[in-house]
This record gives sequence, structure tokens and C-alpha cells, in this order.
Amino acid sequence: MNKLKARWGIDSNWQIVIIFIVFAITGSTSAKLAEPLCNLLGIYEASSHWAVYWSARIFLIFPIYQVLLVSFGWIFGQFQFFWAFEKKMLRRIGFAKLLQ
Repeated sequence: MNKLKARWGIDSNWQIVIIFIVFAITGSTSAKLAEPLCNLLGIYEASSHWAVYWSARIFLIFPIYQVLLVSFGWIFGQFQFFWAFEKKMLRRIGFAKLLQ
């Protein structure tokens, strides 16, 4: 735990619990919201090829996750941590120009 707290620059065990809760809620919610969005786009699991359906769903999960991570971080009082985390993640995947 101490290594993780030092790496993330956080002080308390309570803060790390909140961060883990935010990651769990964000992941679950973004996966859950991707299905109705696929249906809205006319991509249904029953009638589409599995590769098309799952590719679209995974493609939709990514932006949903980014928005929800910062949003839930703000709700739980950890906006600064998650905003820094978000910027670092986007830089690593090549979206650095969006952050300038």
C-alpha cells in the first residue's frame, strides 16, 4: 500500500479506498452504458457479427470511461488526482495535443 500511495502522491489509506471505488464504479458504468449506445447506433448483439458488435462496444467504452472517470472523481472529491491521471493516460496513448 505504501508504494502505491507514494507513487500516486496520496496521503491516507482512506483516499486510496476512495480511488479504488471510483475506478470500480467507472469501469462498471462505462461497460454498462456501451450496450445502449451500440443499440442506439443500430448495432445489436443478436443481429450483428460478433466482431462488429464487440469492436463497436469497446470503441465506445473508451471515451465513456474517460468522461466518467473525471466525473466520478469530482463527485467523490478526488478531482485533482483523476484529472492528473487522465492527462497522463491520454499523453501515453498519443492524445497530448488535446491537452494543450
